[in-house]
Amino acid sequence: MNNLTETPFSAPVIGVEQIALLERLSNACGVSGDEGEVRAIVAEQIRSLADEYRIDALGNVLARRFARSDAAGGGRPLKVLVAAHMDEVGFMLVEGDESQYRFELVGGIDLRQLPGRPVLVGKEHTPGVIGARPIHLTNAEERKSTITLETLRIDLGLGGGKVKVGDRATFATRFHQMGASLAGKALDNRLGVAALIELFKHAPANIELIAAFTTQEEVGARGASVAAYACQPDIAIALDSTPAYDLPVWDSSENAVYNTRLGYGPAIYVSDSSTISDPRLVRHLAQTGDALALPYQIRQPGGGGTDAGGMQRQRQGIASASLSTPHRYSHTAVSLARLSDWQGTLALLHQALLRLPADLLTQPFA
Repeated sequence: MNNLTETPFSAPVIGVEQIALLERLSNACGVSGDEGEVRAIVAEQIRSLADEYRIDALGNVLARRFARSDAAGGGRPLKVLVAAHMDEVGFMLVEGDESQYRFELVGGIDLRQLPGRPVLVGKEHTPGVIGARPIHLTNAEERKSTITLETLRIDLGLGGGKVKVGDRATFATRFHQMGASLAGKALDNRLGVAALIELFKHAPANIELIAAFTTQEEVGARGASVAAYACQPDIAIALDSTPAYDLPVWDSSENAVYNTRLGYGPAIYVSDSSTISDPRLVRHLAQTGDALALPYQIRQPGGGGTDAGGMQRQRQGIASASLSTPHRYSHTAVSLARLSDWQGTLALLHQALLRLPADLLTQPFA
């Protein structure tokens, strides 16, 4: 894996400062619709660098840096929207008293992951735990059944006096490094948010870069749809984090269905459940990686989706693609990613934009 500090070209560097920023972002609470803590960190990092900056009605942070040199190959500099979603999956309190609350899921979460998990609730990060009946108090039939949401509660002990119905809750996991790996909650998509901040600080001069730090991706890419409609870009790229499938399979046979794997570089999407990526963008990303010996992998077609699905179908249509850092254990209390893959994602996107030909959208699709 290439180290960005050793590459023969100029690219943003992932170092101690960038990892510390990722830690702040990962530890922040930003469940869909309540992304304020993440938004404040983003604003602190990029507002002074932007030629234009605003927060829209859905809470998206939209920052623009104008082109400062001619486009690659001549012609008008392309307007490129890069979106990274700020929100994470989590929970919303819906009914209860000062100690126990029923809750609903916000985004896709596997109920099997929840019993016994520590959580943080509300603006003051009130500690709680997701409780379920212990094995001693269940019968044989119940133990054969799957856990249901109705049987779970967020228990605040007697510390929930300032918590109210409608408050969001998130996993209480703290970010940490594990050798060459990064572990924490909400790496989907704080990896993308931190990478986009760094890209914005080192914006390629040949394009007009619009950074969209979007809201509500986990509940339908709502923020990205609004951002793309308003910004009217030529090209849109979703910078995200994708689930890796380099895991044991249930029957202990060989896992031959790798959509992405840790340690193999960023994942270029060809298609997912909401988007067929623009083949010209896919080709350009891959050719950039090949030319510069930057590792990448092709995310195999399948389920899931990114902000690209919300951006692609705006106005007359926008040429869109997704580039993601793979991680394990998505939408659980802790995700695991490789530092090298995160470095590679930033390097590949930066170099692809730096080399983006002005006539890309007039090139043939095939």
